[in-house]
Amino acid sequence: MKSQQILLWVLRILAALIMVQSLFFKFSASEESVYIFTTVGMEPWGRIATGTAELIAAILLLWPKTTVWGAVLAAGVMSGAIFFHLTSLGIVVKEDGGQLFIYALIVFIASLILIWYHKEQLFCFFKKMLPAKAS
Repeated sequence: MKSQQILLWVLRILAALIMVQSLFFKFSASEESVYIFTTVGMEPWGRIATGTAELIAAILLLWPKTTVWGAVLAAGVMSGAIFFHLTSLGIVVKEDGGQLFIYALIVFIASLILIWYHKEQLFCFFKKMLPAKAS
């Protein structure tokens, strides 16, 4: 059980660190970020919105009560990144050796594992959202 908790914390921290380290490049309008979001037709609003979503996801991932919501948000953002890598950007962007694509995959897979582990939280939330059955 303890090794499972350690693994879950490693996944949380790894995903959060990857997303947080990219924020400087998004928020400072680095050449590579501007190129990426221009290529996919989402510059500048997409770059800023993605950075904001990644910041929120990283914070949510690190707070145990909100980990599942951070994982859902991170998986959503990374699914978009993976989609654009596979459709318009390519695996390698500006000679990065595929590093950004690999980071997106790592965060996506870590998020899916965290979602799976915390799925009961999601089920309980959605169960509460359903209208009560009339007797």
